[in-house]
Parts: sequence; C-alpha cells; structure tokens
Amino acid sequence: MDIRRVRPEELPIAAAIYQKVLRETFTWLPAARHNAQVFLRDAAEEEVYVAVLDHRIEGVAALHVRDSFLHSLYIARRGAGIGKALLDHAASQAPGPLSLKCQTANTRAQAFYRREGFGITDHGDDGVPWVRMARY
Repeated sequence: MDIRRVRPEELPIAAAIYQKVLRETFTWLPAARHNAQVFLRDAAEEEVYVAVLDHRIEGVAALHVRDSFLHSLYIARRGAGIGKALLDHAASQAPGPLSLKCQTANTRAQAFYRREGFGITDHGDDGVPWVRMARY
C-alpha cells in the first residue's frame, strides 16, 4: 500500500469515494449533504492524502495541517488496514496532536478512533450532534 498526497487529476476519484461512503454510511443525513462538491471545495484548503492499493485509490484523508485537524477519512475497501495507514500518515504530517470531529451517530468510526488512542474531548451540535476526539 502506498500513502501519498493526492495528485490534482485524482481529486475527482477522492471526491467520489467521499460521496460513496457518505451515501452508504451516513444514512441519518439528508441525501443533499452527500455531495462530492463539498469535498472538492474543502480540499482546496487541506492536504489530501490517498491510499493506493493494487493500483487503485481505496481511501482518502484530508488534514488541516495548521490545526492538526483531520477533516476527512473515508475508506472504499475495509479490512485492509487502509484507515489506520491513512490515520497514521495524517498524524505524522500534523505539527501537533491530531484531533477530529465525529458525528455522534457514527459509532463505528468512534470505535475505530478509540482503538487508535483517541478520546472524546468535547461535544456539540451544528444541526447534527458530534463529538470532538483527540489523541495525545
């Protein structure tokens, strides 16, 4: 597996993974929020990394480097260690301890982050309830 910065011509593939995973997983959100354009807009201000396995992009992570904030982590192929590899790579690029927000309903992601050493540091609601998690 190769973890690297996304190439400009690969951004549509990364956005498609984002959209596909949102539609399949985030069933509590209205379909209008499952939009690849949101990913592309945000990616302009983030470092985006991809996981390439068997010559295919199988996962994407987006990091606000300045804030050490993991904005996105979406995996097309589960069970291959892609999520952990992307998370570890993003953490290695962050200048401080990594943090993220996870929607409260996304219990599968919260369990993953807990296994990776994250703990809940805050709660909030911006139309959808969320928890902030950090690893120190």
